[in-house]
Amino acid sequence: MSVEIIENVRPIENSMNVYIVFVEPESSGNIGFIARTMANFGLKNLVLINPPKLEKEAYYYAMHAEDIVKNAEIYTTFDEFLRFRRIDFSIGSTSKPGGSYNLSRIAIKPNELNETINFNNKIAIIFGREGNGLNNNEIEKCDVIVSIPTNKLYPIMNVSHAVAIILYELFKDKNELLGIGLAEVNNIEKQCLISDLKEIIDILNLPKHKQKTNLKTFKNIINRAFITGREAHTLKGLFRKIKIKLLKEK
Repeated sequence: MSVEIIENVRPIENSMNVYIVFVEPESSGNIGFIARTMANFGLKNLVLINPPKLEKEAYYYAMHAEDIVKNAEIYTTFDEFLRFRRIDFSIGSTSKPGGSYNLSRIAIKPNELNETINFNNKIAIIFGREGNGLNNNEIEKCDVIVSIPTNKLYPIMNVSHAVAIILYELFKDKNELLGIGLAEVNNIEKQCLISDLKEIIDILNLPKHKQKTNLKTFKNIINRAFITGREAHTLKGLFRKIKIKLLKEK
């Protein structure tokens, strides 16, 4: 799984209220992958229910999230965890959603989770065994069930991939990229770019109707696009060089 930790992502508020629960994992490797994915989204609370002995691969695959594995809470049963942590809202995951004859497994899609969750409460997102997932008894103890739409011919996802998709959908509107120089261009800078292009169009002596069409097209592109201040500055420098060259050749 090639998910890297992005250092400039701000952790979500109340992230300590969220617990990622892995029921009876079979593979130390998947525990590591899940810890790594949690770190991508600023989460720290990993819960393991009746896990195997943690091998070196759990820490190896966790990469920079070894502390999440090291500090994982371990319980013998799912019920023991629910009693001890007093979870307010539990989300079960399944690759086998139900219907009219299996009401407990009626599922929502990951992108619908935000409508049901209050992050001021203690939230548990529960993932089942690699082979069989969560059983019906565990599913019935969850407040809501989530399922990822997949191809019917091969619906079973690796558990760490499922974690990544569900966490992304949960937190995509809550995390903020803090990249340097990504401030959006302001209206004055946009107008300067449009003015620069108008000067270039005037130098080219295009027919009036083409001048109008070209300028309108550029305005539309600039107004629809997410142009950063840095990009605007670069374009302005390019337009200046174009104007100088055109005037010399005129």
